Amino acid sequence: MLETRILGARAEFVRRTLRPPLLLSTGPITEVTELQAEVVVRVGAREGVGRSSIYLSDLWAWPDPRLSHEARDRRMRELSQTIAARLPALCGEEPAHPLELGLRLHHAVERLQVDDDPPALARAICLSPFDAAIHDGAGQAVGQSAFAFYAQTVPLPSADPCFPAEGASVAIARMLTPPRPALAAWLVVSTSDPLEEMIPWIRERGYRAFKLKIHGKDNADDVARTVEVYRAARDYAAQPPRLCVDSNCANPDAESVRDYLERLRAADPEAFAALEYVEQPTGRDITQHSFDWRPVTALKPVLLDEGLTGLDRMEIAAAQGWSGFALKTCKGHSFSLVAAAWAHRHGLLLALQDLTNPGLSAIHAFLFAAHVPTINGVELNSPQYTPDANADWLPRLNALFTLSDGLHRLPGGVPVGLGTTL
Repeated sequence: MLETRILGARAEFVRRTLRPPLLLSTGPITEVTELQAEVVVRVGAREGVGRSSIYLSDLWAWPDPRLSHEARDRRMRELSQTIAARLPALCGEEPAHPLELGLRLHHAVERLQVDDDPPALARAICLSPFDAAIHDGAGQAVGQSAFAFYAQTVPLPSADPCFPAEGASVAIARMLTPPRPALAAWLVVSTSDPLEEMIPWIRERGYRAFKLKIHGKDNADDVARTVEVYRAARDYAAQPPRLCVDSNCANPDAESVRDYLERLRAADPEAFAALEYVEQPTGRDITQHSFDWRPVTALKPVLLDEGLTGLDRMEIAAAQGWSGFALKTCKGHSFSLVAAAWAHRHGLLLALQDLTNPGLSAIHAFLFAAHVPTINGVELNSPQYTPDANADWLPRLNALFTLSDGLHRLPGGVPVGLGTTL
């Protein structure tokens, strides 16, 4: 049953600088706090120490102009410390399967009274490394990969209602794949990045997949930029380029997205053919920003990202015609596994996107994508924006962080837990 008891937890913080800044529609991210979490667990008579990390990316998760970056960052650090101090209670004070503990944590943190009331995404970021560390610690204790926890059917009360015919553990086991040893790497191209900056990433590191940040407000400009980036990538790369686009929720409605796609197809059919999917282009609250996506998804898949904040959002998204989910491990390992299994069960697409995951969280994200049927491989952009945060894993994990052939790899097969002892 893998009954896991939480014995204690702690949180530490490290400041990181992004070089260059990561440009979002809400503004540039120039510095960020890395939350490093540690959780001690007991499984039977064996103890394990799990670790994980995440960036407290308030500009993405909490873009509230009424509060400064410093204020939001402080509140997220305070929430993280609260979670560490109260982790056993937040997870129900009793042993349970790691995924059940993670979902209890997700639901408990949603309800916590916190100053300035951080939104769901900011709360999820703060809890996510503790969820991952629970899984890592349990895996360390029993000498198993955290993705092997579903070999036996077990009750998971917080997730089973999502899968009334079979239960969550069976659905997760059916969704998980034998781990892929290599995954395509994606380079982020922001709206103002000079095209010549792409050249070394293409020629020296072999990148051929590109995530374009677009404004979402002027389709003529966005189409021109998409074509420009596609043609530069095509000219520099040895293989045909792959594209996805992300306006970070800046588009006003679904019709504007359809218009962008139709303009792109008319302007450059090759660039249109290279475009594989669109990340959530409209407002985060899909109950407030509700659209019929079927006319758009007839052209290209559109994946829900920021709007996927709770298990209740999955059925809403399917009813609105979203093509699938752009998962992020910063929303919680347990939540992401359940969402992936639900999408797989309902024939929806999956991608694994990034939050500039460094070090431990990049290893976690790679392992997640390696075991889940993602259409994109994995997006890991800490080598692009915060390479210094990966220094402790070099040179032994060069194949993950300083790749040369456009593919991320982890050496040595499937590690125990979530790979934090590599």
